Amino acid sequence: MLRDPNRMKEQAVEAPDRVSAVYLSEVLSDLDEGADFLSRLNERDLATVRSAGSVVRFGKGEGVFFQGDRHSGIWLIEKGTVRTFYAGPSGREITLALWTRGHFVGGPEIFGGGTHMWSADAQEEVELLYLTGARIRQLIDTMPSFAICIINGLVAKGKCYSALVQMLGTRSVTERLAQLLIILADTHGRSEGNRLVIEKKITHEHLAAIVGSTRQWVTMTLDKFQKKGLISVSRNKLSVENYELLHGLAT
Repeated sequence: MLRDPNRMKEQAVEAPDRVSAVYLSEVLSDLDEGADFLSRLNERDLATVRSAGSVVRFGKGEGVFFQGDRHSGIWLIEKGTVRTFYAGPSGREITLALWTRGHFVGGPEIFGGGTHMWSADAQEEVELLYLTGARIRQLIDTMPSFAICIINGLVAKGKCYSALVQMLGTRSVTERLAQLLIILADTHGRSEGNRLVIEKKITHEHLAAIVGSTRQWVTMTLDKFQKKGLISVSRNKLSVENYELLHGLAT
């Protein structure tokens, strides 16, 4: 079940600068579960992990890895946002998640081998720590605490994609869009009077790729939400005007 909507609204007001991962989920408290998967490491072990990797940077829109490419390792996000997405045979894309600092991308075959089942690209300028599969295996062989970290990270990823499948399979596309707006308001909302202004810039096309619809449908549905007084949309800003009613539509 969702957390209490009033509490969620309070949290958005209390922590406007919090940068959270974004993906479709019924349990918003799970969104950033994997962001601290290295937290059990002490400073010395964390330094060992960092020395085993190499820092790489990508500009906005650049691909980090591509669907069908061979697995070679994982990328730990140290700055910025990375999108993971799947492209079907028709070329239509569905966004799996927007990952932020502390998460990793490039699984599930962390030791390398096999091929990537989806792609990843930079949503802004990003800084990543790249660990090859061979380096990860060495770290696991010599550092049991790191092995537990990797397991915890993979568990969080599994829960993420399970939540996505559940949302796609059990919620209508209208409910998914309403839930996505709730997620964005909770994780990127700034209080402005009685409304929550979504700070994260996200296009109708991006919304469509997350909920599994088309840009045209999203534009039409946002207009309906606006006429009902649930949200307000301007060229550069999307605000949640009636949090409780929007939450009710999502459930």
